[in-house]
Amino acid sequence: MIPYGRQHISEADIEAVVDVLRSDFLTQGPAVPAFERAMCELTGATYGVAVNSATSALHIACMALGLGPGDRLWTVPITFLASANCARYCGADVDFVDIDPATRNIGIEALTKKLELAERQNSLPKILVPVHFTGRPCDMAQIRELSKRYGFFVIEDASHAVGSIYQGSPIGSGRYSDITVFSFHPVKIVTSAEGGMAMTNDAELAHRMELLRSHGMERDPSRFQDPAEGSWVYEMQSIGFNYRLTDLHATLGMSQLRRLEDFIARREALVARYDALLKSLPVTCPAPLADMRSAWHLYVVELETNHPRAAVFEAMRKAGVGVAVHYIPVHLQPYYRDLGFRAGDYPRSEHYYARALTLPLYPDLSDAQQETVVRALGEALA
Repeated sequence: MIPYGRQHISEADIEAVVDVLRSDFLTQGPAVPAFERAMCELTGATYGVAVNSATSALHIACMALGLGPGDRLWTVPITFLASANCARYCGADVDFVDIDPATRNIGIEALTKKLELAERQNSLPKILVPVHFTGRPCDMAQIRELSKRYGFFVIEDASHAVGSIYQGSPIGSGRYSDITVFSFHPVKIVTSAEGGMAMTNDAELAHRMELLRSHGMERDPSRFQDPAEGSWVYEMQSIGFNYRLTDLHATLGMSQLRRLEDFIARREALVARYDALLKSLPVTCPAPLADMRSAWHLYVVELETNHPRAAVFEAMRKAGVGVAVHYIPVHLQPYYRDLGFRAGDYPRSEHYYARALTLPLYPDLSDAQQETVVRALGEALA
């Protein structure tokens, strides 16, 4: 089976992790701060807060920005569940903004109209979570302008976008947002096995997220509410969680980061080959990029024939090609239907979902395997 995505683990990665196993620290040692510094160097952000998943990063980002009951978070339907669930963890309400059918990212026109209506109804969001779907950057400049006009915070869900670039700035720089969240899951651009990171340029937000990832424990005596009896004292001033990343995971992530450019270059080459190989098939390929670079976490086509997507999916799986579908619109999940969302609420997202098919894309995918994928797709569509 050719999977839709998989990690590339080198001998250097293995040696790096083994070195940690032989060291004094398996967790809460020097590797996590080193990984955070490396991500700051990559993105240009001032602070990085490493955690055990991007889901955890989204959660503490929302909490650090003060999201709670009575507040609203907006995101897109075409994303992983965590982009919306992070609001529900905080007791806040969720709403969605339909996508742009060309980019499959948040639709700026749809967002603008929804904000205008929300202002009149006194129901503006506290936080917007634009998702850089497949690694293609959203139009962050326009989103930032809207955030200034309507007074909401911006958390970039960059789980697909380590190494992506928008208008000359790396995604994660914080140029257009308050916090950016990355994922290091095995199928992502680089992996730490499991892991995530929240980037920000705001010292206070970084400090809040650092507390939230480790039980809410404050260790800085200058921030204590009571006099410290000794150097061992810490204070829990608010609730927190055990969202820490281990040194094992951080070391793997750092080792992988050294090959980030190679990973993306190979993905770009495979994307260019897909674009050429698929020209004769009745599918819509991803739109060309403009003034940006995608990390190409996923390569998603949309079927243009009357063939049921399920039949194409199963035929390709039977042929040994591990296609996938990204994503089932979040508002159609039973949990969100119970909150009042219905089919037809976001027609562009639903139209995209009905035709979407994710083809295999990862650095170790060979040219011959890619040709097998295209041939299987052609046969399934015949």
